[in-house]
Amino acid sequence: MSINQLILQNLKSNIKHYYLYVFALMFSVALYFAFVTLQYDPALDQAKGSIKGAAAIRAASILLVAIVAIFNLYANNIFVKRRSKEIGLLQLIGMTKSAIFRILSTENFILYFGSLLVGSLIGFSVSKLILMILFRITGVEAVATLHFSTKAFMQTFIVFGAIYVFIMLVNYVFIKRQTILSLFRVSSSTEIKVKKMSLTEAILGLLGLILILLGYYVSSKLFSGDFTTMFKLFAAMIFILAAVIIGTYLFYKGSVQLILNIIRQRKNGYLNVREVLSLSSIMFRMKSNALLLTVITTVSGLAIGLLSLSYISYYSAEKTAKNNVPAHFTMTHIAEADKFKAVLDASQIKHTDTSIEIVQVKANLEDIFKSKMEGIVPDRNDLIIPVISDKDAKFVDLSPDEAIFTGMDDLLQKFLGLKNSGQIELKGQQTAIKQKYLGSRKQSVISWYFASGGLPVVVVDETVFNRLKQDKDPSIQKESSLYLGIDIANDKEIQTANQIFQELGLDSNSSHNDSRLIMANEQKNKMGLLMFIVGFLGLTFLITSGCILYFKQMDESEEERPTYTILRKLGYTQDDLLKGIQLKQLFNFGIPLIVGLFHSYFAVQSGWFLFGAELWTPMMIVMVLYTALYSIFGILSVQHYKKVIRRAL
Repeated sequence: MSINQLILQNLKSNIKHYYLYVFALMFSVALYFAFVTLQYDPALDQAKGSIKGAAAIRAASILLVAIVAIFNLYANNIFVKRRSKEIGLLQLIGMTKSAIFRILSTENFILYFGSLLVGSLIGFSVSKLILMILFRITGVEAVATLHFSTKAFMQTFIVFGAIYVFIMLVNYVFIKRQTILSLFRVSSSTEIKVKKMSLTEAILGLLGLILILLGYYVSSKLFSGDFTTMFKLFAAMIFILAAVIIGTYLFYKGSVQLILNIIRQRKNGYLNVREVLSLSSIMFRMKSNALLLTVITTVSGLAIGLLSLSYISYYSAEKTAKNNVPAHFTMTHIAEADKFKAVLDASQIKHTDTSIEIVQVKANLEDIFKSKMEGIVPDRNDLIIPVISDKDAKFVDLSPDEAIFTGMDDLLQKFLGLKNSGQIELKGQQTAIKQKYLGSRKQSVISWYFASGGLPVVVVDETVFNRLKQDKDPSIQKESSLYLGIDIANDKEIQTANQIFQELGLDSNSSHNDSRLIMANEQKNKMGLLMFIVGFLGLTFLITSGCILYFKQMDESEEERPTYTILRKLGYTQDDLLKGIQLKQLFNFGIPLIVGLFHSYFAVQSGWFLFGAELWTPMMIVMVLYTALYSIFGILSVQHYKKVIRRAL
């Protein structure tokens, strides 16, 4: 048999093992090619005023290359080790290491560059769809066309060609260093064998659980006011990161084994076949794969967390805009408002108008602050804060000695940590009026422009407001002291009114006018791009990490085949063995997924209010989708084990 025939024969016999690797490689190439194509697409150039994301897309493509490179190196190592006996046999019959390396390189070349060409073709085919998705998410009105970029193809070819060369260097070093005897032992020495759990391992396992729980606890206190300086806040973040990552590693190194060992001891060592095939195997294999599982869990948690935060911001765009702009349109000058209303009337667009007078005062809020965060919370004795009358607030009727805050969102509440009651002091030029604080409301009454530094608005009795108005300090007043709100009666006409608003130039940066629709669209534009990039990176990592776990299960199934043969000969049916395998895959894929979900949940929970006004709906959507896609690889693993069990006899 010639070398060429040997290469073809090897490709035919190993293609059943390579198919998922080829799929993941083609998917990665397609996604990278589509990403790079976006940078050179003329349609994106036309939308530059709306999407300023070329640098972000370029950075994402670099991260994408890193993920794919690590995946390819790891998958290549698995397949080379699986073929170690074959390499040893070729050496036994007299073939040189250089010839063996040439055979493996040629096989890899055919698979790799064949996948590269097919992946590039797929990437070109879906590039228009990806661009349409980007425009849809960001709300950009532009036409997406199918565009083949020679520059994008050359960049893809060069990047993946470099990865291929690096993989070949790794293979060359592996073949050169191995002796014939060691090649026959490689596949049988890749996993740690079963041995009794030591006291040190039990302590490390317990320490891993403690570190993870401690990291979760500190993250829940991150913005509660317990950390009073920026340095302490930064140190707490570093501690959380270190505790969770180290704890995750120790969790796989010892905690899983400790928990399952306790379960086994409670059964006095009497395990049924299902438990033997699942729990006993997992106890020791997770320990040997601790580093790999830590990386997969940490990056999964990071991907889910970032995607959740970006989707929270995107999902909350309308609500955030409503908090900042209570009416559909807000203005600060009567002349501009009258001009806008005149055009609305001429266009027969019905609207309702709101006018609220605002006074800026200095306030002493020391008595109602919980937070002591230095450098984050301003001086509580001399805050400049807007005041309005309860007559304009309409949802509350106060006595002359009472006051409430309005416009309080979750972000403000977290940072300021206001009490539910206390005393505040509102200062004019000559007078200082003490008020009984009755709590806060989330409802916004005036636009963000009047609230200095995002502080809440104080609502007081009309008589108190008039006193402060008569004694106001001109040096701290805004350019305008009048909030003008315009609400469109028919929601279907908001878009038309918004176009009029823009055509009149009322949205210019020099004015302090706002459109709720424009503000929501701008937030969707920014966070939509981030969500698009994080989503595709997360999808790439999900598929590559799922493939890696699947390849590990392929290895384990071949290694455990003699066990299945013995059990089948003892009378156990395929269904008996399959129940244990299903439980094993539930643990193998479920534990990293569940731990990753917990990591992302506590990360999101600690700071979600910085990104938007909604938490549970967007976060649960992301988690459910990630779980559903991840579960596909567990199902594929069970199907592979079915074939192995069927061939065990």
